[in-house]
Amino acid sequence: MNCYEMLTHFIIRNRKCTAWPDFWPLDRFASVLMLENREISLRLSMENEKRYYKWYLLFLVIVTNMLVVAIPVMGMSVLAKEISQDLHLDLVQVGIVWGVGALPGIVTGLLGGAIGDKIGPKRIMIAGCLLAGLVGAARGLAVDFLSMVVVVMVGGALAPVLVMNGMKTCGMWFPAQQLGLANGLISMGMALGFLLGAMFSATTLSPLLGGWRNVLILYGLAGAGLALPWVFTRAVQLSHQTAQPQVSIRETVIRVAHLKDIWLLGLVLFGVGGAIQGMLGYLPLYLRDLGWEPLRADGTLTAFHTISMVFVLPIAIWSDRLKSRKSLLFVAGLMVALGAGLLTFAQGGLVWIAVLIAGFVRDGFMAIYMTMIIETEGIGPTYVGTATGFATGISGLGMVLAPPLGNSLAVLWPGAPFTFWSVLTLAGLACLALVKRGQRAPEPVMAVGPL
Repeated sequence: MNCYEMLTHFIIRNRKCTAWPDFWPLDRFASVLMLENREISLRLSMENEKRYYKWYLLFLVIVTNMLVVAIPVMGMSVLAKEISQDLHLDLVQVGIVWGVGALPGIVTGLLGGAIGDKIGPKRIMIAGCLLAGLVGAARGLAVDFLSMVVVVMVGGALAPVLVMNGMKTCGMWFPAQQLGLANGLISMGMALGFLLGAMFSATTLSPLLGGWRNVLILYGLAGAGLALPWVFTRAVQLSHQTAQPQVSIRETVIRVAHLKDIWLLGLVLFGVGGAIQGMLGYLPLYLRDLGWEPLRADGTLTAFHTISMVFVLPIAIWSDRLKSRKSLLFVAGLMVALGAGLLTFAQGGLVWIAVLIAGFVRDGFMAIYMTMIIETEGIGPTYVGTATGFATGISGLGMVLAPPLGNSLAVLWPGAPFTFWSVLTLAGLACLALVKRGQRAPEPVMAVGPL
């Protein structure tokens, strides 16, 4: 509350007091301020409303990421054996199907984030849920390798747009001291989605629904239905006192592209995100080829996402209390590299240890990473959509290349892909070392308005 508002509330409280002096200039000044009492009361009411409504929006972002992105993606991983047998795919083709969805996201993530910065995320979320859900259902209609690749690419073009604008919604709404918590809850929801997709897609839903096709169709229709609650949302936007001047999408992209740290953060996720993407797609196939039972092999992914979900919130809250998130992000990346390296030669119980080491920090890493983008100097809530799209666009190339490149190394020995992904993670951390120490972004002044 500024000095003007404090003085207004003081005068309003004391005008009914009998000791109030009958001094004309002050009384007239009070009368002028009283004319704005209704506006001030409305603003206070709006602030109180925002305090609760932001949590509903956060919940909706979490559910959207779970049903439209996380569950269908991880369902593809554990259903890969059925899909490959039905469509007659070899190991490299499975890797291409698993990673190719990130290719169009290199462009659409950037454009979707920039458009969200321009027009607000609400319209993006409505159209994105509807289209991504229908395209996700269309995966169940694929008849061969080519048709599956095409459908996965279209779906991959839409998923990052939803993630970008969900992050922007929280960046617009939550103050700086709660950003880590908000992003941690989003990452926890993603982890829960990955967990549910890994746990139930192949072992429960596929037998129950009659095969992998019906499972993917069910996921797609459920995601499309989330467009409806987004229609009725409202949110806050930056007030005219602090909002940036209106600029074109091209100028916004150029502004973000001139920031060195955004390029470096993109390369960080190129390495770490690409490695995780490759690991999660290859691990169930690798363990089944070693003779593990399907339920046990898929259980490693369940364990991976369970421990990630459990620890993401403590890691995110801890990052809010540190002066810099960079050091915590670096430690988390090292644990991913260690887990991938252990899987190179791990057998039996050591496989579970390696999976838990990497999974312990996976979603916590993403929560801190997304918060660092928002807090990068020159970004803030105004350009967060463009910046997130730019960084994840760079990382998308790693997610496209890492799975098939790693899978192709399996001809050397079955654990060779994990060695490649461990080295790729370390390369991403080398880029992180060059990023400036993260600073807290100032809390934006907000006003209630359309999302």
